[in-house]
Amino acid sequence: MPQKSQEPIQEPTQESRQESCVFCDIVAGRRVAHRIWEDDLTLCILDINPLSKGHSLVIPKRHVPWWHELSNEENASLFKGAGIVARKMMASLSPDFIGMYARGKRISHTHIFLVPTVGGDILDRFFNTLELFQESPSDLAALREDKAMRSAADLIRQAEPE
Repeated sequence: MPQKSQEPIQEPTQESRQESCVFCDIVAGRRVAHRIWEDDLTLCILDINPLSKGHSLVIPKRHVPWWHELSNEENASLFKGAGIVARKMMASLSPDFIGMYARGKRISHTHIFLVPTVGGDILDRFFNTLELFQESPSDLAALREDKAMRSAADLIRQAEPE
């Protein structure tokens, strides 16, 4: 029977993540993307799997897995870009609103989704369903109680980030 290696599993390095990151490839010009807006720190591109016409991604040019790890300058640039592109979407596409969200689970490079949305479309229906879920389950009811809200607020306020 072959012996298992006792070597610890190595986490990917920043460099190896960048080498295999689709967004880093786009920033570096190794992949084609439909660029909408950019500055020195941020790039906005059309999503290749759009939920609606104009669905875009706002990404930092530096490889940063989680949005809370962005520098203050990158964070300001990211949201500046999101605002500029959202206003351009409103002017050109006339949606009811622009849905903005970030998940970051599939691609570990911070990105914000900007999705032009009209009432009743797929994104609107999804969030309406999510809100119903959030408001109805009894297991979430305790989280809405004043004591639980005060406790959560105190816990977060008093935390010292690393």
